[in-house]
Amino acid sequence: LYIGLRGLINLGNTCFMNCIVQALTHTPILRDFFLSDRHRCEMPSPELCLVCEMSSLFRELYSGNPSPHVPYKLLHLVWIHARHLAGYRQQDAHEFLIAALDVLHRHCKGDDVGKVASNLNHCNCIIDQIFTGGLQSDVTCQACHGVSTTIDPCWDISLDLPGSCTSFWPMSPGRESSLNGECHLPGITTLTDCLQRFTRPEHLGSSAKIKCGSCQSYQESTKQLTMKKLLVVACFHFKRFEHSAKQSRKITTYISFPLELDMTPFMASSRETLESGHYTSFIPYHRDQWFKMMMMLSSPRTALKMYWTVKGIYCSITNRSWNMTRL
Repeated sequence: LYIGLRGLINLGNTCFMNCIVQALTHTPILRDFFLSDRHRCEMPSPELCLVCEMSSLFRELYSGNPSPHVPYKLLHLVWIHARHLAGYRQQDAHEFLIAALDVLHRHCKGDDVGKVASNLNHCNCIIDQIFTGGLQSDVTCQACHGVSTTIDPCWDISLDLPGSCTSFWPMSPGRESSLNGECHLPGITTLTDCLQRFTRPEHLGSSAKIKCGSCQSYQESTKQLTMKKLLVVACFHFKRFEHSAKQSRKITTYISFPLELDMTPFMASSRETLESGHYTSFIPYHRDQWFKMMMMLSSPRTALKMYWTVKGIYCSITNRSWNMTRL
């Protein structure tokens, strides 16, 4: 018997909801929160609180009962709090995820009393702790090279896919890449490819001139997106539909992804990190084997990556957990 592996009954066309629920209930940090009774409901009617219902759902799925669960109460609350998702027709799973996180965030307000906000939403609820990251946009004036920077909170990263209506990049060569250890096959697009395209500079063109704050004139500019703050749990959204003047079609491009993802190249602080200093440590691993570890920090709260230097040991670290894997 595998505790937590419990099926969910479809209530009409609710697979869009069930697949997201299964992903959320198997997120370790979220699971630990809901199974430890840490939620303090401040809703006038607790039966309308989505966090209370999620707590009940977690208990059901981790009860050891092997029979499928019927999430009718959850569906009812979704209809109440996200009316655009009401009804038995098929909905978009990504749209449901964002709506669910928004409602959970609003209903978790009573759980962060006395805590100092540590994210861009100025909220320290469990949802923002896990799912909120910071997306940095740098707009560079092509005349004076002045840079205007904005940082916005984000719950996901939406990535373009190669389609017939959009220009993309040449497919990765059929060899192993040094980035994320991905083994590229000819014609196969990888998650790293999508992230590289997402963070590459984009020329905005003469039809989209922006007033530069430095030279106080409308100039052509380039825009580049990078991650200022990593999400503890990253949600990647692939834009699977493309639209043209004549039709809309679904993009069925296969995407390859690594089991371990190094986000360092896509961070706004990837260069600043090395310039601002780094720490090294030596750790004993087995008998007379010692390993020199380097940890790069972009902020006191965000540790990006630890790299192996001896014997093929790989370490990765996030805001709240780290793991070590022998290569």
